[in-house]
Amino acid sequence: MRPLDENETTQVFEKLFKFVGNNLKNIVENPSLEGPDPNPGRYCFRLQKNRVYYVSESLVKRATNIKRDNLISLGTQIGKFTKGGKFQLTIQSLNLLAANAKHKVWLKPTSEMSFLYGNSVLKGGLGRITENINPNDGVVVFSMSDVPLGFGVAAKSTQDCRKMDPNGTVVIHQSDIGEYLRLEDEL
Repeated sequence: MRPLDENETTQVFEKLFKFVGNNLKNIVENPSLEGPDPNPGRYCFRLQKNRVYYVSESLVKRATNIKRDNLISLGTQIGKFTKGGKFQLTIQSLNLLAANAKHKVWLKPTSEMSFLYGNSVLKGGLGRITENINPNDGVVVFSMSDVPLGFGVAAKSTQDCRKMDPNGTVVIHQSDIGEYLRLEDEL
């Protein structure tokens, strides 16, 4: 497990900034509450086998005693680097994104299952939407009872969504909690 290099850090922060905006500062400067030390420090980002983890500094220090080949996971996996070198957020980052989300969309109960099966969000299934969403902004998708379901990319702005027909795509699906069942071997 090693720290991210400059290029990797830039890619991770750009992707997180797309979803959380200026709240990225809260993620980076968040004091850690886990670990056996009385002062566990802050959270940091570490890379292990092309996967990026969000983990407390206290646990990172303790993990140095474990051989790299034997270390499977540490902290919360937030994403991975593809073979092409691009960074992708994974579903495990949902709690981090939901707590700091800049743009949110709430789904009607009738369209939740469709989203959880991997389909994009249609205008007809939209319950509420935050203001000032622009096309290609990162959006966190919630149920009407404020349970985070996944995330995606806005296809239209907030103003355009109000004028759309019910079958128009509002949010392009990227990841949802149904992946825990569909892709359990890969996670």
